[in-house]
Amino acid sequence: MTRPIAVRTLTSAEHLAFLDKRGSASFLQTPAWAQVKSEWRSESVGWYDGEDLVGAGLVLYRQLPKVKRYLAYLPEGPVLDWRRPDLAELLDALAQHVQTKGAFAVRIGPPVVTRSWQAATIKAAIADPQQRRLADVPPDARHDLGAHVQQTLRSRGWRLLASEGGFAAGQPQYVFQIPLAGCAEEDLLRDMNQLWRRNIKKAAKLGVEVSAGDVDAVAEFHRIYVETAERDGFTPRPLSYFETMYSALSAEDPDRIRVYLAHHEGDLVAATLWIRVGTHTWYSYGASTTHKREVRGSNAVQWRMIQDALAVGASTYDLRGITDTLDEDDPHIGLIQFKVGTGGEAVEYVGEWDLPIPGLVTGLMYRAFDLYLRRR
Repeated sequence: MTRPIAVRTLTSAEHLAFLDKRGSASFLQTPAWAQVKSEWRSESVGWYDGEDLVGAGLVLYRQLPKVKRYLAYLPEGPVLDWRRPDLAELLDALAQHVQTKGAFAVRIGPPVVTRSWQAATIKAAIADPQQRRLADVPPDARHDLGAHVQQTLRSRGWRLLASEGGFAAGQPQYVFQIPLAGCAEEDLLRDMNQLWRRNIKKAAKLGVEVSAGDVDAVAEFHRIYVETAERDGFTPRPLSYFETMYSALSAEDPDRIRVYLAHHEGDLVAATLWIRVGTHTWYSYGASTTHKREVRGSNAVQWRMIQDALAVGASTYDLRGITDTLDEDDPHIGLIQFKVGTGGEAVEYVGEWDLPIPGLVTGLMYRAFDLYLRRR
């Protein structure tokens, strides 16, 4: 007799223990991330196949304005075996659980890859004036599991969120990663383009020194992060956000988060945040000064983070999101060119999907919330 799947609340300790056994998961699905997103109500949940815990997730509940009903959001999650034949049942169980918590809809971002492109393929596409979007470039690999997950989601009434340039409402659909498994430092340097190798050597020759700091370094990072925001035209997060991130993640695991500082002759020229969950490491935030950009502190600090990811046995160094533009006139092209220079690969995930909870009232709430987000 088939045992029914049930979703139940987990303690933070139970949640973390499950992630530790998995080897890796997105840092957005760790219990500590709930403290970073304190403006959302949060809950750790587990999927039970009988008495066996087979999945876990961090659910963030965003309240609809003036109404005690919520969007249940699992960024880059949940953490499941997406190959399970009863995947549809697991998804149904999640929807039933969050409905009891007052959710009018649930949003997930399965960490499942659909396609990938090698750096050489992307470089050639950028040079081709006929190519304008990464999505239109034939991939170097297609992943059957990603297509299967998308088909399953559609069959259960889930809706793929529209994205603009590869960025959805929450997390990016396209990211750039460097596979590390089986690699040595010389392999990684060989795969980088000539500009990256030259800049790493230049930074070393000019005496750029990269160090890993503690919580006191967060303020130093934030100082030049604000400068970066002013230069690049985006709204910076407050210092308190990063202080909370550092304290929450490091309390969960002493090596969950690091702050890296690149100095040249005593001047801070670049700073970054590095995050690790098991075998996956991320370049989370970066900043640099306009002064002394010629010493290539940004390349030096990236290379140090890659080296340290390799040293701790990580299988992936993740440079996070990119847009899918390949147009040299697009202002975002510099982002993908910088990351492509590392010699890794662009990866497309299945994207973020919404499931409006069935019912006239909840359907109206979902449409109202969707309109509210579009107007922000």
